[in-house]
Amino acid sequence: MKKEILNIETVHQCNCCMGCKTLHPLVSVIDLSKANLEQRTIRCDFYTIILMEGEAGELTYGRKYYDYSNATLIFRTPGESIKLGINNILTQKGLLLAFHPELIAHTALGSHIKEYSFFFYKLNESLHLSSREKMKIIECIRNIEEELRHSIDCHSKTLISRYIELLLDYCARFNERQFITRCEANKAILHKTKLLLSEYISSGKLEGGVLPTEEYCADALRLSPCYFGDLLRFETGKSIHEYFQLMRLNIAKKMLLDKENAVGTVAKKLGYANTQYFTGLFKKITGMTPTEYKYAQN
Repeated sequence: MKKEILNIETVHQCNCCMGCKTLHPLVSVIDLSKANLEQRTIRCDFYTIILMEGEAGELTYGRKYYDYSNATLIFRTPGESIKLGINNILTQKGLLLAFHPELIAHTALGSHIKEYSFFFYKLNESLHLSSREKMKIIECIRNIEEELRHSIDCHSKTLISRYIELLLDYCARFNERQFITRCEANKAILHKTKLLLSEYISSGKLEGGVLPTEEYCADALRLSPCYFGDLLRFETGKSIHEYFQLMRLNIAKKMLLDKENAVGTVAKKLGYANTQYFTGLFKKITGMTPTEYKYAQN
């Protein structure tokens, strides 16, 4: 019989589940090679960062030939599930860092932890580390573990949250590096994005005033919205809104070259609020009105 999902509300419960000692009620570092892992799915009400060393067994977590294979990092937010046991997560040699939102409440990390977008990536968008990167991540986690062995005092929360923030900053650096090593794959996704947006424009959806969103594109490309948004910003320096606005403007220029297309018609087909708004925006970017551009080119 398939077991129900086990809900784990506290870090202490997580330690008990894996046969580990609780050194601090709000944060724990667990050595996966020593943990007692029963095959089932658990849902944790706290953040988890999972470092799996070496190959990821039968599951590659999205690793391709252009990715490193020395270790894999997986990030989970409170309320997300983790699969334990054979052929699932946490069967490998590695470390698990668990920390409760209360630990970082009213700290610098607590105010901006949502900016670490890799917490919202899909499993197959995981971060894959080089040997040197793995060593740095392990070093950061060991620093947290060392602080946990210190008696809890008024400095513990601040110091541990800063160590976690440092760890996440290194993860952000390595995640950006991964976009570099995935350059060719990113270009393929960018090409698909252009085709997707072109099809969106030609479908007539813009006439209803509904612009394509990050979620719309990500879903069509089978990516998480956060991963897609990060990839687009890395490759183009723009958000989906900024990227689409420039793409729409370039299409407007092409449409204006057709003598049959009046300025109002172009504005309507491309989903601009009205002709006046389109004219103002066009002039702001190009230095001339659509009418001036139309006759200058013709």
